Amino acid sequence: MEGHLVDPDREEMEISEDYPILKSFLAGSFSGTFSTILFQPLDLVKTRLQSPVANNHVCPPKHPMLSTMINIIQKENILGLWRGMTPSITRVIPGVGLYFSSVHYLKHSMDLRDPLTPLQAVSLGITARTMSGCLLIPITVVKTRFESGVYRYESMGQALKLIYKQEGLRGLSSGLAPTLLRDAPYSGLYLMFYTQLKEVSSLALDNKKLITMNFGCGILAGIFASIATHPADVVKTKMQLYPQEFRNAYSGFLFVYNKYGVMGYFKGIVPRMLRRTLMTTMAWTVYEQITRTIGLK
Repeated sequence: MEGHLVDPDREEMEISEDYPILKSFLAGSFSGTFSTILFQPLDLVKTRLQSPVANNHVCPPKHPMLSTMINIIQKENILGLWRGMTPSITRVIPGVGLYFSSVHYLKHSMDLRDPLTPLQAVSLGITARTMSGCLLIPITVVKTRFESGVYRYESMGQALKLIYKQEGLRGLSSGLAPTLLRDAPYSGLYLMFYTQLKEVSSLALDNKKLITMNFGCGILAGIFASIATHPADVVKTKMQLYPQEFRNAYSGFLFVYNKYGVMGYFKGIVPRMLRRTLMTTMAWTVYEQITRTIGLK
């Protein structure tokens, strides 16, 4: 009988060590979903500011972000601020999950130890985001078009079918280059700033201080990474909304510069910086707490 006795503590420890990639995926998906729902209005406003439809004023408003939000509420009611929620969630649940599980897998397969060096952090972030970005580019295209107000698709399924029928695979992957130029460096820079800022910060002595430190480091990391990658975000939006006019990233960058000058590369930066910084910070803070709770750290 003794051979069949099971030590509960040992069994619990073995379970916590099983399926670390799956646990990373689930923890990342959970943390990303909550923050996406909360900050979707900021992403919508950012897309509208980068779209010509939202920039046809004779005199630009003094507060474009606020004016855009008021305009959306007046025309589409308050729920209009969450337009594009379905593709956003569809993209985030596997996207953020894939990103965090990829980071976990790459970190452990290459036997990288904390604290990561700046080069290790950048390389890890870029590789993980490139993998998830390439897989989910069709959903990113649909999300951008839903948010823009230019296209009126009835559902995600209809959008995917129409884009494929009218534009082929090229349409479903439009803006891939600037998307990767935006997301991969953002993730790499964010992870670098985040790990370095955490290392510089004094070590927390309890969970409350740890959460505060993680959140503060995440905010600063998000601001730096957002500024560095925003020009690619502007070009990505234009390529995904008007794929016939912008056949490659170079033509998009050139168009923005010729029409708006250097400042054109920073259209919509305030809502994107707020949304991306808060969303990424919350996702990383929640992810770190979950992984610590389930024994992945």
